[in-house]
Amino acid sequence: MASGSQVEELQARIRQLENELRLAQSKEQQHDTHRTKIDKMSAEVVDSNPYSRLMALKRMGIVNDYEKIRTFTVAVVGVGGIGSVTAEMLTRCGIGKLLLFDYDKVEMANMNRLFFQPHQAGLTKVEAAERTLRNINPDVHFEVHNYNITTIDNFQHFMDRISKGGLKEGHPVDLVLSCVDNFEARMAINTVSAYVERWQFLHEYKSCNLHTVCGSIFLAWIKKESSCSNSWQCAPPLVVAANIDEKTLKREGVCAASLPTTMGVVAGLLVQNVLKYLLNFGTVSFYLGYNALQDFFPSMTMKPNPQCDDKYCKIQQSEFKLKEAAKPKQEAAVVEEEEEIVHEDNDWGIELVSEVSAEELKAASGPVPDLPEGITVAYTIPITEPTAGATVEESEQSLDELMAQMRNM
Repeated sequence: MASGSQVEELQARIRQLENELRLAQSKEQQHDTHRTKIDKMSAEVVDSNPYSRLMALKRMGIVNDYEKIRTFTVAVVGVGGIGSVTAEMLTRCGIGKLLLFDYDKVEMANMNRLFFQPHQAGLTKVEAAERTLRNINPDVHFEVHNYNITTIDNFQHFMDRISKGGLKEGHPVDLVLSCVDNFEARMAINTVSAYVERWQFLHEYKSCNLHTVCGSIFLAWIKKESSCSNSWQCAPPLVVAANIDEKTLKREGVCAASLPTTMGVVAGLLVQNVLKYLLNFGTVSFYLGYNALQDFFPSMTMKPNPQCDDKYCKIQQSEFKLKEAAKPKQEAAVVEEEEEIVHEDNDWGIELVSEVSAEELKAASGPVPDLPEGITVAYTIPITEPTAGATVEESEQSLDELMAQMRNM
């Protein structure tokens, strides 16, 4: 039986929590200044059009149909340092639908990163992200799930939403962006990718912030031209390859370092390649790394592993080989090789050829006069033979007399 003092303390605590809730709601309302929804993207160049600078990509000849971005659905798994910024970029670009998956809450320790704000501390990351993103662009459809995808209870629901949570209900999403920070979650995403990709519905783009000054992105399940969805198993991180349990790396009182600059760069590279893939422009990077210490951007292509243990991966590889074998072979064009001209007179292979023959040059030149040392002539006057014709005899008459004779003629 609670005493009167305990009841009063509980009531006081309730009033305190209610005041904090009202304060948080009022702060949230100050940030909520929703604009009205826009049914169709316009290319009209006016200050009130949020899509004018995006639609300008068509006028510049970069994208054929930018408005097609509204037909795509992207799932972002992990709304942390990279995932939150990725979701914001896609929202500002006008993506059709976003599915957000995360189980963590916003903490003040997250303020070193981009996107989240201090007044959102205590909210789940997906809830805080949805509020911010919906305020930025209400035209985007949002679906958020606050749970751990690696548990048995949640995995089936996660698979169901990836395979049926598209913009049109019952259709799969177009891309899955793996922005998680642990190997277990990546493998869960891979399993879903392999299952759905069996019907060629899903393509997966992965990103991971491996270190505070480096990161990487790579593309999987693109017509089997790149690495399969099991690529994290075939080419795992060094920690996993060394048989080290990732959970042992997190020690009490030790915080993992992270820079907003590195995460912003990696998220930008990720979304840039997502846009290139969805809107079909430029060249999509199969693998692109980033090392901030040397500003080094390594790139490569990862091919499927023929010895992969995953049965779905083997099925896809077999189907891809059959499709490639059925394609008509193109005959290579015969290129005639030109005979290489070698000039032995100099090291640069350059030969100067005069358009004037030696005889013509000699005929166009005159004798060189004797001049003091250090002085040369710019050109010489050629000696010309007298022209045939009548000659005029010398006369002692003056010029005036000759002109008077001409007037009398």
